[in-house]
Amino acid sequence: MGGQVAKQFLSLGGQPLILHSLRVLQASSVIHEIILAVPHSEMDYCLKEIVAKHHFTKVTKVVPGGAERQDSVRHALEAVHDDVDVVLVHDAVRPFLTELMINEVVCTARAKGAAIIALPMKDTVKQVGADHVIERTVDRTGLWLAQTPQAFRRDWLLLAHRKAHGEGVRATDDAYLMEWCGYPVSVVEGSGENIKVTRPEDMAIGEAILAVRNRKNIS
Repeated sequence: MGGQVAKQFLSLGGQPLILHSLRVLQASSVIHEIILAVPHSEMDYCLKEIVAKHHFTKVTKVVPGGAERQDSVRHALEAVHDDVDVVLVHDAVRPFLTELMINEVVCTARAKGAAIIALPMKDTVKQVGADHVIERTVDRTGLWLAQTPQAFRRDWLLLAHRKAHGEGVRATDDAYLMEWCGYPVSVVEGSGENIKVTRPEDMAIGEAILAVRNRKNIS
């Protein structure tokens, strides 16, 4: 989706997706520094048209992203100061995070070391074979859908990323790396509005969520 344009720069409500997350992070009292990982070809655009133009003063660094999400997080993590205790990881294509999510996941990470935003699964889950025939219905009790933001002790996450990089372990989120290293990860319940924009239909859903939020703000 997006062709030559990176997904985080696609327009939602007439503005790049990444702007919506950055505004919430900039306003948060628990966020002191923001490090962006973006495609190398987009770094200059991001600095001038996103960071400088919109006065995101908490953005201190823009680093080149990697081949995959895990690489981008590792690059940004390596740029974090050693005196930082807790880091927050958030996907720029989840534009509807809230201050409450940030506060709760950071507070939990400070107390327990690692926490993620997630939703309990409500749909019926089917395990399907290679022939597209249902093999079994999976008990959804205890199953949650992981989201971001995710927050971790910096030293734990850095160790996990370096270890995974050295051993060639790949993961779709940072919580998996923490689990793999044996660290306990707590769950904070999130919101159904905290969608990840990955398909064209997600943009339509996002526009609808944004319209509802704008109406609430006006009223």
